[in-house]
Amino acid sequence: MKALKAHLRQPLLVIWDGLKAHRSRLVREYLDSLNGHIQIAFLPPYSPDLNPVEYLWAWLKRHALANYCPNNLAELHATARDKLRSAQKRPSIIAACWKQATLW
Repeated sequence: MKALKAHLRQPLLVIWDGLKAHRSRLVREYLDSLNGHIQIAFLPPYSPDLNPVEYLWAWLKRHALANYCPNNLAELHATARDKLRSAQKRPSIIAACWKQATLW
């Protein structure tokens, strides 16, 4: 969170799932010390249809890695990582994930 705040230098809204670490006292104290610079919103419990990351994984499986047959786990890891990096450079994919989650 500190690196993200330093990188963006503007107010930020972070949408998180209900992971216990996201709700920890340490995280809450840090966020409180920022005087609202970073705001947090939590997704409802078990709501994959509202989570844009779920749609990114679906794109990865159905499009970027469709019919891909790696020789080993390391090859799959490297290729999946490369495909996700390429998605970062394609705003249309990221925007589509947010729109599909009805959060746009």
